[in-house]
Amino acid sequence: MKKVFPMKDCGSQPSTLESSGGERSEPKGAGRVLVAPDPEVPEKAMRRKFSAEYKLRILQVAESCTTPGSLGRLLRKEGLYSSNLTTWRRQRDQGILQGLKPTKRGRKPSEPNPLLPELEQLRKENERLVKRLKRAELIIDVQKKVSQMLGLETPERSEDS
Repeated sequence: MKKVFPMKDCGSQPSTLESSGGERSEPKGAGRVLVAPDPEVPEKAMRRKFSAEYKLRILQVAESCTTPGSLGRLLRKEGLYSSNLTTWRRQRDQGILQGLKPTKRGRKPSEPNPLLPELEQLRKENERLVKRLKRAELIIDVQKKVSQMLGLETPERSEDS
């Protein structure tokens, strides 16, 4: 059976921590009944989700805990770990509500490279210029051969090229 400790030394009444969603706080005067545990193992454990308001409330109560052991009692009552408080404090410092909102798990979408369109354009332009250069070199070679065949090439011109 779970023991319930009064929260008088934390500076807040238990009624300020009312239940909502996956949170564990119970309203004031909630009776406890012994229930046999379910022997079936659930297929997949459900992850608890805490609202931003709940996190802020717990942080406020945790900061008001001054007597030794009161913070531990709060954490046991709520079914939390001290690492939850650490994480929530860090999130709160980043920005009150936006920092406390749960983040989406999994692989994050990659940001498109802003230089990619310009790179593609430059590649196409380079390809076009290479083709143009090959065509110009071919024309120059043909002109040289025609010049040699007609005998228009003079010794000064052959030295220049």
